[in-house]
Amino acid sequence: MEWDTAPPHAIKAEPLSFLRTAREEITEEEILATRDRPSDATANWNGTWWSRPPWELPSTTRTLFDGSPARLWLVEDSLGWEQADTQPLGIPAGLRIYEIGTAEAWADLCACFPIEVTAQKRHDWYCTIGRDGAWVISDWVGVAEVYDAVHLQLQAYLSAAGTAIPIDGQTATVIAGWDPDQTYWFTPNVRYIGDHVRWILEENGERSGWVRQANSTR
Repeated sequence: MEWDTAPPHAIKAEPLSFLRTAREEITEEEILATRDRPSDATANWNGTWWSRPPWELPSTTRTLFDGSPARLWLVEDSLGWEQADTQPLGIPAGLRIYEIGTAEAWADLCACFPIEVTAQKRHDWYCTIGRDGAWVISDWVGVAEVYDAVHLQLQAYLSAAGTAIPIDGQTATVIAGWDPDQTYWFTPNVRYIGDHVRWILEENGERSGWVRQANSTR
């Protein structure tokens, strides 16, 4: 799904290569943040909030009873979008999907495939969560070598997003920047199918809702 007039997220022919580049950027940012940013968690400094996979990867949510994708309605950080384009993703059988159904499932993933982000996340996560300590997120290269996708279940988002999730006595992690029910796909074996559908946010008195546009192909 793409908001407003953003271009569609291409299915990566070599997702591991793309993820390795993204990991290198995280590693480099951590080196620079360790060198240049204050170690005081209360310092006035902004970094990046999210712990999700790179947004450039294709991602999906389930279809709701009215035919709309859940992501139209369930967004962690909306930027006031009033238009979206959606297209179904064909998923072959047999793909390996890691299910994040609990905080513990997210912690297990980060413990198995950790990448340290303490210096680059310290200030943003302390400001929101109030914890000062070591932080890790999941290394998506390691995850993609084992799984084809990762799915954040709705109940896990509602119960654990934006909280400090312990890994061990010294380290913790956060589910940050994900949308509820979102699945990120690491495999080149999925395909966009069918036509694009355009949705427009319409106001109706004090309520607003997403309305499908007739004959909406892009």
